[in-house]
Amino acid sequence: MLYTLHNFFHINILGYITIRAGISFFLALFITLFLLPKFIHWAQKTSNVQPINDWAPDRHKEKASTPTMGGIIFTTSTLIASLFTIKFSNPYAIGALLTLFLFSLIGFQDDFSKIKKHENLAGLKARTKLFLQIISALLIATYLYFFAEFNTDLYLPFLKNPLFDMGGFSLLLWVLVIIATSNAVNLTDGLDGLATVPSIFALGTFSIIIYITGNATLSHYLLMPHFLVGEVAIVASAFMGSLVAFLWYNCHPAAVFMGDSGSLSIGAFLGYLAIITKSEILLLLIGSIFVVETLSVILQVGSFKLRKKRIFLMAPIHHHFEMKNWTENKIIVRFWIIAMLSNLLALISLKIR
Repeated sequence: MLYTLHNFFHINILGYITIRAGISFFLALFITLFLLPKFIHWAQKTSNVQPINDWAPDRHKEKASTPTMGGIIFTTSTLIASLFTIKFSNPYAIGALLTLFLFSLIGFQDDFSKIKKHENLAGLKARTKLFLQIISALLIATYLYFFAEFNTDLYLPFLKNPLFDMGGFSLLLWVLVIIATSNAVNLTDGLDGLATVPSIFALGTFSIIIYITGNATLSHYLLMPHFLVGEVAIVASAFMGSLVAFLWYNCHPAAVFMGDSGSLSIGAFLGYLAIITKSEILLLLIGSIFVVETLSVILQVGSFKLRKKRIFLMAPIHHHFEMKNWTENKIIVRFWIIAMLSNLLALISLKIR
């Protein structure tokens, strides 16, 4: 809408991505701040609260009355703010919105099932959930490959030239990246604000990379690939704004949880951003906390099946530190610090080419 105003009334300032990104940030922030208290009140009144697993640490029992599914609010706010500010002719911005919509829908189905049955494990069956994720990720990958005609070269950090052209195999990589990141954020979302702040850091990093990648002069100077993906920075900025507003209510002690409707959409969106910026490998550093959380689960399950022994007191790893009697705030803030440092390293790496 704003870009249309730019064209129709020749308001040059609205043609700049940075201006519209700033507007989308604050628009999403204020929409979330307006809607979230109303959602929390409604959820408490109708008992749409978070079911707690029986195996969860004892301190989690007190969170049983906390509303969940807050992800619906911040993803909706992001979509509204983005539709108001993006250039609709940009296929990558449309792909970003498609990613948010599809994965928030999967998360909503899972959250709603848990709430309806008042049981944490009563959501979508694992196979059904994975099937829906595969179908959604394949739709997004197919859209990029056939409709957006996106570049299929594989890039590695610190190398200025692509490694090789993946061709049709890029679809497999893109699907894997989206699904893996979606589930990684979902695993991390176990403490108040634990997944929210690292997600904000990652979105900020990707916003910078997207802007550089979409700018011919900057991408040439930094020896980075150039694609017309700059408009997606507006969507990423809107997502940051909505998450900052969500953090106001999600910080410890949380007044609301994001649920799968939030964590699945955040992860899928980060995976999408990694794909369109050719940062699939750099995503391991940008999302270091999500990677560590996922690896802890893989190692725990693998060790128990092979050796009948556990590596951690409980997995994901944030539960391990809970079992060691670390306070929740200490775990959360230290994980935030690690996320911040890893994202700074990722940005520094852009110049080391």
